Amino acid sequence: MLMSTRPLISDQEADALVGALRRRTLLGASVAAGGIMATPLAAFAAAPAAAPEAEITVDQARTAPIPIIIPDFGGGLGQQMAEVLTNDLNNTGLFKVIPGASSAAKPDFATAKGLGAHAQVTGSVSGSGASVRVEIRLWDVLTQQQIQGTAYTTSSANWRRIAHIVGDVIYERMLGEKGYFDTRIAFISRSGPRGHQRTRLAIMDQDGANARMLTAGNWLTLTPRFSPVKDQLAFMSYANNRPRVYLFDLNTGRQQILGDFQGISFAPRFSPDGRSVLLSVTRNGGSDLYSVDLGSGARRQLTASGAIDTSPCYSPDGSQIVFNSDRGGSPQLYIMPAGGGNAQRISYGHGTYGSPVWSPRGDLIAFTRIAGGMFSLGVMQPDGSGERIMTEGFTVESPSFCPNGRVLAYCRQSRAGAGGSGFSSTIGMVDITGFNDRVLPTPEGASDPAWSPLNG
Repeated sequence: MLMSTRPLISDQEADALVGALRRRTLLGASVAAGGIMATPLAAFAAAPAAAPEAEITVDQARTAPIPIIIPDFGGGLGQQMAEVLTNDLNNTGLFKVIPGASSAAKPDFATAKGLGAHAQVTGSVSGSGASVRVEIRLWDVLTQQQIQGTAYTTSSANWRRIAHIVGDVIYERMLGEKGYFDTRIAFISRSGPRGHQRTRLAIMDQDGANARMLTAGNWLTLTPRFSPVKDQLAFMSYANNRPRVYLFDLNTGRQQILGDFQGISFAPRFSPDGRSVLLSVTRNGGSDLYSVDLGSGARRQLTASGAIDTSPCYSPDGSQIVFNSDRGGSPQLYIMPAGGGNAQRISYGHGTYGSPVWSPRGDLIAFTRIAGGMFSLGVMQPDGSGERIMTEGFTVESPSFCPNGRVLAYCRQSRAGAGGSGFSSTIGMVDITGFNDRVLPTPEGASDPAWSPLNG
């Protein structure tokens, strides 16, 4: 089981308190969850008083990544943990990791300052066989203060997850926002020729590690979506040549059909409380949006426009739904109350719009736009204002926000040549400002990424 090392405060409170958090030791009650025991470490004797350091914001870190020293924690497993932690921080583009010598004690602050570091991690990894103990301390170099100290005891198999958890702690302490490293991404794994690809439901850690296939690839599989409260996925499968939405239990591997509609059901999305699923169902040449209660199986029809209504997504508070519809003549984005009713169009830029997804923060809606034969991935505010394009390509689609709303995973596909040559399908990641656009490693071709909540 895992202790929550994150303070139980809102993002707004965290933003206001981040300066103070970075200049004092955070100690709290030990809690356990997920096979990992975590306990707070007492601070070393206080250093001489230093002038307070200015708060570092995410915007500042984009321009000038935070220099931080990460040691190898003693070689062996400790070195492997340091590599995972280093990659997590460097991949954000917000940190610049400086390798350091192994040390479980206080840093040499003069040396750290000489290297240009703003923060330093010290720690150790001990134990053998099935059990491991990891001690980690985070230091503010300029104030010479410990700002986090935690020891983790768990099975050796959990070492990679501990590294992600430590990364989340560092991210939050340095930037005042929750991290997203201790998460997973569901996706569709693709192999074979362009026109006859095998598609398999798959899952991996957010850094591309521990990828595993969940289905055999006998049928076309698309659009996985994570439940916000259970180890469960909703996805679309063409099993037995009848396209329908299924639920997949990640603990047991059990699959079940979600609402056996007469038409094709597709484009699932869980409600914020995890009690129901939105989906689209074909009817009379169009498609309507339905909500299915997971407890009772009751269905509720939400639209009846006679058009193609699809790709629904709830707002984080569950009060509204954004979706794609061609009811106005071309595919555009609309918002309506969660129970159905009057829908208001919000997309008015050049081209057609689809694949809307609401940010966990509630402040943005990500989308795919097609104009002039080119795909774009962008965000806009829920009223349609402030549209910004983050990346473009032959095909860029299927955006999915990380839990803190700072990064989008998406699918990027290349143009195919004769016989499908040159085609590639990869998962990209990009900051919501368009910063740090990169490709996530996967075992084979990949598409349809769906980010999980933080692991419990």
